[in-house]
Amino acid sequence: MSTDLPSISTAPSAEQRDGRRWWILSVLCVSLLVVSLDNTILNVALPQIVRSLHATSSQLQWIVDSYAVVFAGLLLVFGSIGDRVGRRWVFIAGLLVFATGSALSSFSGTPERLVATRALMGVGAAAVMPMTLSILTNVFTAPSDRARAIGIWSGTTGLGVATGPIVGGWLLAHFWWGSVFLVNVPIAALGLAAAIWIVPNSRNPVSKRADLLGAALSIIGMGSLLWAIIEASNRPWASAEILGAFALAALAITGFVAWERRCDHPMLELSFFRSRRFSVAIVAMGMVIFGLMGVLFLLTQYLQFSLNYTAFQAGLRVAPIAIVLLFVAPLSIVLARRFGTKSVVFAGMVTIGVGFVLLSRTTVGSSYAEAVPALLCLGFGTGLAFAPCTESVMGSIPAEQAGIGSATNSAALQIGGALGVAVMGSLLNTRYQDLMAPLFVNQAIPQSVVRVITGSLGAALAVAQQIGGPLGATLAALARRAFVSGMDRALVVGAIVVCASALLVLGLLPSRAGSAASRTDESVEDQSTK
Repeated sequence: MSTDLPSISTAPSAEQRDGRRWWILSVLCVSLLVVSLDNTILNVALPQIVRSLHATSSQLQWIVDSYAVVFAGLLLVFGSIGDRVGRRWVFIAGLLVFATGSALSSFSGTPERLVATRALMGVGAAAVMPMTLSILTNVFTAPSDRARAIGIWSGTTGLGVATGPIVGGWLLAHFWWGSVFLVNVPIAALGLAAAIWIVPNSRNPVSKRADLLGAALSIIGMGSLLWAIIEASNRPWASAEILGAFALAALAITGFVAWERRCDHPMLELSFFRSRRFSVAIVAMGMVIFGLMGVLFLLTQYLQFSLNYTAFQAGLRVAPIAIVLLFVAPLSIVLARRFGTKSVVFAGMVTIGVGFVLLSRTTVGSSYAEAVPALLCLGFGTGLAFAPCTESVMGSIPAEQAGIGSATNSAALQIGGALGVAVMGSLLNTRYQDLMAPLFVNQAIPQSVVRVITGSLGAALAVAQQIGGPLGATLAALARRAFVSGMDRALVVGAIVVCASALLVLGLLPSRAGSAASRTDESVEDQSTK
């Protein structure tokens, strides 16, 4: 049974004698993999959920984003709790909650219930993910080994996100849609058993109590912002509901920042952001996941609804992203040492932007082969940028604050991913409805049917199949054309966002790590950069 480890650096010689640390990393990465998979494993199941639960496009976005919103909102809380009570215990509790939420999700009978159980999964994931990185940081204290371990950790995170559609597609080829959640239960159980036996405990002996008000404000702020973005495709942007949600989000986020500045036990250490090595890397990482999550949300629907692939076939056709990412992520740390973090992250983000532009040229007559170069760019760019960003973040904070630091890192991932699905999904839905709704003006068609058709491409295709004949074929063709037009618009906006973030990296991210003082002293950090 493992013993508690203090949250302080261990001499490299002692670390080298600890042969367990790579086994510990394996346990952490397996647990991280299942949590990361759930960011995207659901994507290929969305068409089946539309057919089985009759979910609309906005409900699909909430089924995906409820997990990410709760995940992001609680990460910092669990990071600070782990620092205080022990990271292994929070890690174990998180696996239990995650497994429970997964089991409940697999048998949800309505979209609303699935949104709620996915949120419960987010609670568990919020406890698991930051603990994996903070435990890793305290086990691997030598800079070279820590960078290597973080490279593996980053590759695992990206691999989970990218392979989710493949795993989900295989499960859907053999089982029902709930299997994409039920598969988590035995994996979480294995991780739990291994954690009890091999994972050491660590904590910050001077950590402060949990910041519950900060957690509440962050959840309200992010939840309101995402609700407004998602629902804007179903209501006028100037409606009272949308404007009110944006106003509530602004107030809550402003209140959160103000509270964190004056609180003596803040959930988010704002002092971390004085270091550009930390703050710019956090933004860059969030935008990388913004792009990856957003494009996977669009692409898995396009492959099934427009190109008529099965869930498993669609998952396999997303594989180029995962394969390239798997090889590039560990290599990116080596490249960052050789050429500097700034150059590698900038190159990665520009490559992602190129992938978006290539994919935005898609038409209803496009084939899968035309999308492959874009997928390779997305995998290469994500793998290139992800690990150096993570290493930059974790290398710029004190080891005793690894829990809150890793939670901030993970929060950036989840917020970026949630915004990617919300923004790009909303752009898609708005364009789709703008093109489809005018077709039914002054037509003798019940409004309930019109709402179904304009609610999602999947619903429109189901109606077209029921109608049959030339009329049904025409409806299906028009719906697919509207969907592809919306997807292309969303991809163009995504390219602009990612490339603008790349320019931020080029201008502000230090190329090299500074001295220890650079974690809080920007001037020292500036002198250490190229």
